[in-house]
Amino acid sequence: MFYAITGIDHPNSLEGRRASRPAHLARLSALKEEGRLKLAGPFPAIDAEDPGEAGFTGSLIVAEFESLEAAQAWADADPYIGAGVYREVTVRPFKVVLP
Repeated sequence: MFYAITGIDHPNSLEGRRASRPAHLARLSALKEEGRLKLAGPFPAIDAEDPGEAGFTGSLIVAEFESLEAAQAWADADPYIGAGVYREVTVRPFKVVLP
């Protein structure tokens, strides 16, 4: 089943996000290589592709896991949590309808 993982950033966490981004992307790349990643990306803080120093307010990941517990465990190990980027992470079942 697919799960939507939403991380909400702490204010002023852009430097931590930048520093831990390679490790965060490596985990996403592993999901992609396994064919389990549907989509992933950040929420820009402003209406722009590249928000610059305005940064981001969080991220969305939709990926396939064996269970809610497995998705939660994966989300809990995200480098953005250890770096103090995310202040809150939610994991919910997600039904892909389109495309």
